[in-house]
Amino acid sequence: MLVAVLISLATWLAPMSEDPALMRARALLSRVPLIDGHNDLAWTIREFKAAPGDVAAYDLRGRTAGHTDLPRLRAGQVGAQFWSVYVPGDRAPAEAVRVQLEQIDLARRMVARYPEALELVVSADELERAFAGGKVASLLGAEGGHVIADSLALLRSYHALGVRYMTLTHNVHTSWADCAASPPQHGGLTAFGEAVVREMNWLGMLVDLSHVSPETMDDALRVSEAPVIFSHSSARALTDVPRNVPDDVLRRVTGNGGVVMVTFLPAYVSRAAAEDRAARKLAQAEIARVKDPAERRRRTAELAARPRPSATLAEVADHIEQVRRVAGVDHVGIGGDFDGMSSAPVGLEDVSKYPHLFAELVRRGWSDAELEKLAGKNLLRALRAAEATARRLQATRGASLATITDLDGARPGAR
Repeated sequence: MLVAVLISLATWLAPMSEDPALMRARALLSRVPLIDGHNDLAWTIREFKAAPGDVAAYDLRGRTAGHTDLPRLRAGQVGAQFWSVYVPGDRAPAEAVRVQLEQIDLARRMVARYPEALELVVSADELERAFAGGKVASLLGAEGGHVIADSLALLRSYHALGVRYMTLTHNVHTSWADCAASPPQHGGLTAFGEAVVREMNWLGMLVDLSHVSPETMDDALRVSEAPVIFSHSSARALTDVPRNVPDDVLRRVTGNGGVVMVTFLPAYVSRAAAEDRAARKLAQAEIARVKDPAERRRRTAELAARPRPSATLAEVADHIEQVRRVAGVDHVGIGGDFDGMSSAPVGLEDVSKYPHLFAELVRRGWSDAELEKLAGKNLLRALRAAEATARRLQATRGASLATITDLDGARPGAR
């Protein structure tokens, strides 16, 4: 009897002993949807070795080998998730279109399999209703403009299937936009690239500038009549890698009304991790030049065994604060990129850890109103503005019939 009483007392006292900052973070995320801008679970399921693309075999009701499953989404109090429908940028146009349709289908089947936990939504109002009903509001985001194969009709078709943002490039240039990963080819957006942005505005599809070059960022911000987003990017002033957003662009995001959704990728939030990544690329290039196969294997094994520096939750919080400092608190959000990275920051190991990030910001003096904007109110505002822009534009014109040949001439495709 005494043991039972002690156990009951300990259970009652446990919440009282929890970190007050974490308790405050959990309370906040129970009333405001945490909207994450990027999760690569759909590609993880496609690449699942035991059963590629089988949403039933990759059971989200139990613990998965990746970063994401239903129990951890609940523990992380995720209110809404943009599921990336990613296609590698090196695919030929016809194959890229096929894989894009397959990934949209896979993501929709994944959401439909768990109606008790997930709900497909296509608008800000639907997102809020799903959250109020206890579901993770699920939106789709296409990662890389190569998937439209230079066709505005394909862009519109993806929107009709539920895609609500498109990243203009991934890690390769498209025929009409420069990415961040290679030397510039177009100097930003071509005339057809500007037409893509305008058509996304007409559709109400968010223009995503993660992965693009600074020149493409500038051009998109000049052309777009609706707020843009960076679905998973951090601050270049803190970690100087091409994927991150320079301060001068952050200042322009303020005027556009956009949102920079800070990513957790170690090489983009930690200088040590970024330097290690760059050093490994150089070492891999050197190894590739070694002629002796045995020596190549030895050096490859040595490189693989070399310890990697870890990123930390505190470094992610630093990037959030840098975006707030330069762009303003109305223009910062969260874009973790879970299931799209091989290792995650210490303290942010999977989707269950979001409350701990908010607790860190509580300890840094963020108010509840500021945290609510970071969690989801900023993205909801941007999404509603994109929807309003679409209504206005659709009242004045129909779908664009522009082609890349009309606007750019006979340009060779960039692959």
